[in-house]
Amino acid sequence: MANDFSKVHVALGDRAYDIIIGANLDILQFLRRGRGGSSALIVTNEKVGPLYSPNLTESLRKIYDKVLSVVLPDGELHKNWQTLNNIYDALLENGCDRKTVLFALGGGVVGDMAGFAAASYMRGIPFVQIPTTLLSQVDSSVGGKTAINHPLGKNMIGAFYQPKLVVCDLRLLDSLPLRELRAGLAEIIKYGPIYDIKFFDWLEKFIPQLLARDTTELSYAVRRCCEIKAEVVGKDEQESGLRAILNFGHTFGHAIESGMGYGVWLHGEGVAAGMVMAAELSHRLGLLEESFVRRLRILIERAGLPTKGPILDSDDNAGRYLQLMKIDKKSDMGEIRFVLIDGPGKAVVQGAPEALVREVIEACCA
Repeated sequence: MANDFSKVHVALGDRAYDIIIGANLDILQFLRRGRGGSSALIVTNEKVGPLYSPNLTESLRKIYDKVLSVVLPDGELHKNWQTLNNIYDALLENGCDRKTVLFALGGGVVGDMAGFAAASYMRGIPFVQIPTTLLSQVDSSVGGKTAINHPLGKNMIGAFYQPKLVVCDLRLLDSLPLRELRAGLAEIIKYGPIYDIKFFDWLEKFIPQLLARDTTELSYAVRRCCEIKAEVVGKDEQESGLRAILNFGHTFGHAIESGMGYGVWLHGEGVAAGMVMAAELSHRLGLLEESFVRRLRILIERAGLPTKGPILDSDDNAGRYLQLMKIDKKSDMGEIRFVLIDGPGKAVVQGAPEALVREVIEACCA
């Protein structure tokens, strides 16, 4: 096992924790600092579990008296109450207590559900994130957002609950399908336009290396994304202000996901098309030059991601988007609030005239 790694600290007082980033990491060197002796429950899914759960189980048995596992069905379609209850069933049937540690071994769906279970079981038990997708390594595993979906809205039922540790092992990305890797690049790309334009410049140069899974460039990209997210979360843990900028592209993207049916479009694919829509709306509001919208669209295309949204309703496509976007955590008194680019590297959250939003949707859908 390799010991070469970088570390990003999420400064949240008594809820602070580290994000460890490297390849072929020895997870035990980080876990031994915590308390062992009780039980551990690995939460994984039917695709990831066979690949990585045996090694994790073997490692955890060195510091825990009992190591259990629960295997969930794979995919966004299963991010619901019924699947969540599988985790509660495993905890209760095995007499797990408040010293039990949950280990989320999987992508964003596994991490969100394991985190929500940890937040709510016995009113809170510790959990560790071991993200196995690029998207979860750079976004969903960090910051303590946990949730499940409702048929009427994505991530509308959940809690803010921070992990004790996040371990991003880049070698786990070797088994990631190309489509999933591309989806993760969407969440990497978003950080440039809203926070760090130099990182956006870097991405324009190194996107081929990221697609080729170059460990050196992936390590830098994951670390920089985690640094930005740690900075934002450290200032606004519960999304009362600044943290909302991390939802760039997500208002449109969540509408695509729920409108198409969860799992038809991957989360990152929805966010990619959503970023183009949000950038176009920023331009039409006078906040952003058209040339930057073009740069963003080209970068997203180079990542192999969609730049046009799907048609959700052949009779009133824009109306369907608007209906879905009103079921959004950023909505205020029924007004849709968008994350917009207020010049390259800066973001603002504000409303927009409905007629203008309709124009953008019609212009940006295939």
